[in-house]
Order: sequence, then structure tokens, then C-alpha cells
Amino acid sequence: MGYYLAGFDVVGVDIEPQPNYPFDFHQGDAIRFIRDYGREFDAIHASPPCQADCTLTAGTNRDRANHVSLLAETRDALASTGRPYIIEQPIGKAVMSRSLVLCGLSFGLKVFRHRQFELSGLTVPQPEHPSHQGHRVRGWRHGRFYEGDMFAVYGNGGYKGTIAEWQEAMGIDWTSDRRELAEAIPPAYTRYIGENLRFVESVAA
Repeated sequence: MGYYLAGFDVVGVDIEPQPNYPFDFHQGDAIRFIRDYGREFDAIHASPPCQADCTLTAGTNRDRANHVSLLAETRDALASTGRPYIIEQPIGKAVMSRSLVLCGLSFGLKVFRHRQFELSGLTVPQPEHPSHQGHRVRGWRHGRFYEGDMFAVYGNGGYKGTIAEWQEAMGIDWTSDRRELAEAIPPAYTRYIGENLRFVESVAA
């Protein structure tokens, strides 16, 4: 959605059906799609499955995790296209170039939602990262309920917020599916990247 708001036509690819996806959608293997059709696009954004590399499975849940990282294979496919690309991952143990780190506070959102981005073929200025001091995530932790102005958009327990609160916190209104919201990134992030990508394209033109 952020790239659309920045002025791009958007095509999405996922191996699973995404009935709420608001743009042109192709169900299939995204890495194969990149290798077959990536050169036809002005730029490519990839968010490989993060379970193998994210903080939760790298930390306290590592013994229960049985995931394979597709990050390196995704990067190889992207590089083969010769197009500018963006790889997004949560903060964790992912081996990637951290060209950019975004936080919801930088965009006035009610989520911290830190995400790191590896960029190739474009440069995006790092925005100021506001202090988290004075902000608290709302919900139950260790048997105690905390009021707060921020939301943790993942999971189901600990009263992490209603669907409506998650939608407002993330800036998303096209899906009310809790799982989809939990896996999304705020469109403000990709709009910011997309606006800088449009500048790169206009200079090249």
C-alpha cells in the first residue's frame, strides 16, 4: 500500500492465497517469480519469511522453531534482475546489510514495529528515531496489566488490542484479519521508501 501511495503500480506474489490483498496478485513461489519476471519491474520489494531469523525464534522460542531461512536465496534472485531492490526483515539474527531501520514513532504511529531494510540501487535517508521514553506498550505482562499508548501487533494473548486498535496503530484499513495485521508492516514505511525510490527514478530519467 505504501508503494501505491507513493505512485507505483503494485503487483504482489505469495505462495499462499491472499484474498484481502488490494492489488494485482499472483499466487506462486515468489523467488521463482522474481527470477522469471523481475526484470519487467522498476523495483522489487521482498519480505522473505522471517521466522528463521526473527528475535522470537532466535531467542526464547528457538527450541520450538523449525524454519529455514530463504533470505540468501531471495537476495540472489533479486540481484540477478539488475533492478533496485528492498529486502525487509524484523530485527533479529538475519544476516543482511542494514541500510535503513524504521520505527513507527518516526511516522506518528502507535507501534514501535522496528524493521530493517537492505537496499540495493537506491539510497533512503535514515529518519530520526524518536526516543521510546514516555511510551509504553499496552497489555498484560507477568500477571500485571499496563496501560499504554502503544500496541504490540502480534499474537493473541496478553490483551494486545482489538482489531480496530491494531488497524489504527498500523495505519491499515483494507484487512480485518488478525493474522494478516500481525504479519504486515505499516504502509508508512514503504511509502517513505517509495517516495525516495521515485526520486531516484526521476533523476535516472
